[in-house]
Amino acid sequence: MAAAQEHLSDDADGTQGDDGTPSPFRQAVEALRASRPRPELEIETARPPQRLAPYAYALEATVVQGGAELADGRLVLLHDPAGHDAWHGTFRLVTLVRAELEPEMAADPLLPEVCWSWLTGAFEARGVEYGEPSGTVTLAGSHYFGGLANRAPATQIEIRASWTPREGRGGVQDAGAHLAAWGELLCQIAGLPPATPGDASVVCLPQRRDPESC
Repeated sequence: MAAAQEHLSDDADGTQGDDGTPSPFRQAVEALRASRPRPELEIETARPPQRLAPYAYALEATVVQGGAELADGRLVLLHDPAGHDAWHGTFRLVTLVRAELEPEMAADPLLPEVCWSWLTGAFEARGVEYGEPSGTVTLAGSHYFGGLANRAPATQIEIRASWTPREGRGGVQDAGAHLAAWGELLCQIAGLPPATPGDASVVCLPQRRDPESC
């Protein structure tokens, strides 16, 4: 991963860096940097939002297999040392993931629930503690006309979600595990099998770009 944009510096007393960055936020960012997600994920740092919280760190990821980009997403870690009533904590993770599907998949009335269950299921599989989850699952279809009429109809699925990671001693409890769970969601929405073979609770989606079958 590329270097963070927050210019985090080493602290002398374990509470705050030379640039005023709180130690819990520093530790959470360092845990994200040290995480080793699935090999299909290409991850890099991104410019974080400026007004959602006093401190923010952002990552962007793409699922790549066989030279094809199957899905992409963004994960943002927010931190407000004073706490936030809506978060019920001082940290919040916010994400957007999206991928293209075969158009007929959009007709499945259970698809939104299945996609949302991937996120919560990934947390549970790793023993990741979280609270106050919220989000949306959106399906959008595109039909092409005129000079684009030769393109097949396309359906995109998009998941927007946020949750509060449970905080351990000194900061977020295992921020790297949250990143791993998010990476699993991204791979599943891309149509890849789960990282743990034989997980019968996971349903894989067929994709337009022909990933490996489940």
